[in-house]
Amino acid sequence: MTTEERLYKLEGIVEGVMATLPSRVAGVENRMDLLRQELKGELQALRQEVKEEIQALRQEVKEEIQALRQEVREEIQALRLEVRGEIQALRQELKGDVHALRQEVTGEIQALRQEVKGDINAALNRLMLYFTALAAALALLTLLR
Repeated sequence: MTTEERLYKLEGIVEGVMATLPSRVAGVENRMDLLRQELKGELQALRQEVKEEIQALRQEVKEEIQALRQEVREEIQALRLEVRGEIQALRQELKGDVHALRQEVTGEIQALRQEVKGDINAALNRLMLYFTALAAALALLTLLR
């Protein structure tokens, strides 16, 4: 084969390739468009899936927060009841202590009254003795005179 024949043959091959190249390029472009569309669809589906997952997580977090709030409210209520009970018990204890102290003070005052009465009676008895002695002395003086 001569160079011209080879050149001619190559020219035929190139023309054949050039003739089929636009259809092949178009086929590749179509496949790329299809792949792009498929990729867009998959991305859109993934976006939707991520959005749904985020929404589900948001809802889950909201429910968990609500449950925690309720739990805290119940705990606070229980503490309030416990504190009220302790305050009530302290009030009762304080009332009992005040009552006992009042009884004790009343008893001591009563004992002091009795003691003062006894001291006054003893003083009055002595005074009566002094007056009796004075009357006896005056009577003696009167007799002796």
